[in-house]
Amino acid sequence: MQLFRNFKSVTKTCYGRGSFGKLGEILEPQRTANEGFMVFVVDDYFEDKPDFVQRIPEQEGDEIHFISTLEEPTTELIDKLRDDILSRRGLPAGIVGIGGGSVMDVAKAASLMFTNAGSSVQYQGLNLIKEPGIYHAVVPTISGTGAEVSMTAVLTGPVKKLGLKCDWTVCDQILLDPDLIATVPQDQWFYTGMDTYIHSVEAITGTKKNTFAEAYSEKALEMCREVFLGLDRSDPKSDELLMVASYMGGLSLTYSEVGVCHALSYGLGKVLHIHHCIANCIAFDKLEDVYGAYVKEFKGMVAQRGVHIPQGLAKEWSEETINAMAEVAYDLPHMWDHAFGPDWRKVLDRERIKGWYRRM
Repeated sequence: MQLFRNFKSVTKTCYGRGSFGKLGEILEPQRTANEGFMVFVVDDYFEDKPDFVQRIPEQEGDEIHFISTLEEPTTELIDKLRDDILSRRGLPAGIVGIGGGSVMDVAKAASLMFTNAGSSVQYQGLNLIKEPGIYHAVVPTISGTGAEVSMTAVLTGPVKKLGLKCDWTVCDQILLDPDLIATVPQDQWFYTGMDTYIHSVEAITGTKKNTFAEAYSEKALEMCREVFLGLDRSDPKSDELLMVASYMGGLSLTYSEVGVCHALSYGLGKVLHIHHCIANCIAFDKLEDVYGAYVKEFKGMVAQRGVHIPQGLAKEWSEETINAMAEVAYDLPHMWDHAFGPDWRKVLDRERIKGWYRRM
């Protein structure tokens, strides 16, 4: 049967060097909604960087909230942010996320929770949101996660790590300024960039792949190869390519799905609180039996860039820890369905998942 997709795309996209300076102009028409103030959620990396903070188009009455990214966003964080602002100020005109995937997901999730009652825990899953959220825009300051274009805001809850996923999660506006990612530290630049590479690999190696997803994935992979195997990091073209690759890698998932690596990554993130992008790299490094030549190419990129991928971690993990991670991973049937087809339970059980974790 033909796979059916009818998903919403980002409403407006602004791209180009220096475009961050246009953010105030872009937001101005939105300020008449609700109580008229904007909320900016910003990676706390920038809290002690006044030159950058001064560039945020904050007007009187707006609020800036610096978000720690030591831990990935939780349902508790979203609920507290929403409750605090609503109790003090009422409904904002909009929310803007400035940072990496975690901060962008905070903006996307909070936009929905401002208009949907109860805890965000009850909305983890597909199409569970009841009402559209408030206006939301994001500005990535690191590229790779694809959060700027995805229809998912991934949250870690008390039971599971899973996204608020629906058409209303998709941003009203994204602003892509390659200048903003030029100073990202080398290892973090690589780990996050590899999220795009892995998105694209998983999108086109599973049962839900289609021509639309392949078009985005193949171009994203081509750009990743140029960035990580070809260009010098100091070449300005490198940042431009990676920012667009992130965009395309994220869109490849809108029309397909992630697979084995992301399922294992969710276990690492939920149980051991390892950040998503480095967790992906740890897992993908050990999946040559699944992704073959792509893993060999990944290892070549690691060697080319001199990046460290943690090894030998499983020696420190108890059987209880491995069991817990396997349980989280196994409970993601949409990923396994994409990786192995609707009869995935015939080729996959918890023991096979544990085997992958023991390699790490």
